[in-house]
Amino acid sequence: MPRPRSPLTFFVVLLVSIALLATFGPAEASLGAHARIVYLHGAWVWTALAALGASGIAGVAGLVLRSRRIQEWSVALGQAGVFFWITYLPLSLWAMQANWNGLFLDEPRWRLGLNFAVAGLLVQSGILVLGKPGWASLFNILFAVSLAGSLARAEAVMHPASPITSSGSGLIQSFFLALLAACLLACWLLVRWLLAQWARSRREPAA
Repeated sequence: MPRPRSPLTFFVVLLVSIALLATFGPAEASLGAHARIVYLHGAWVWTALAALGASGIAGVAGLVLRSRRIQEWSVALGQAGVFFWITYLPLSLWAMQANWNGLFLDEPRWRLGLNFAVAGLLVQSGILVLGKPGWASLFNILFAVSLAGSLARAEAVMHPASPITSSGSGLIQSFFLALLAACLLACWLLVRWLLAQWARSRREPAA
């Protein structure tokens, strides 16, 4: 019987499909075809936020219920969220260059994104070193709360808070939702793979 394919395989295939899908996005009146990178950038960062928020929620549930399995879900969600958060930064630079004809690295939301990318990498590295899902849950809660609070206070300079939802085009909104759904599915596949890796590496030896 053939072995089932790893979620990581489907994740990679889906990433390629997302890149192809993004090239067919509708042009926008002011940005033209460059709006396509904005759609992808937006879907990517919302996927990161969803995963990081879910990691914090799972962390709370895991600690309250004292469930190691839920704590491991917090670990996997946190790792996937940080992956999407870090990889959204190159997309952000691409969007800046394409639409602003330059890199505005002093933009508040860009600085926030970079700072939390570094912090997220350090937090997830510490979690891997410690190997304790309980501590991971606590760190993920603190990270998610800090990120949410910082985003709520960040200025939107040359960076609309929600350009897609404020758009009057149903076609643009529908395309963005389809792209977001594909990104969320990719994140889910990555979470499933990371969860399996974490469980395998932390499995206690048989007595």
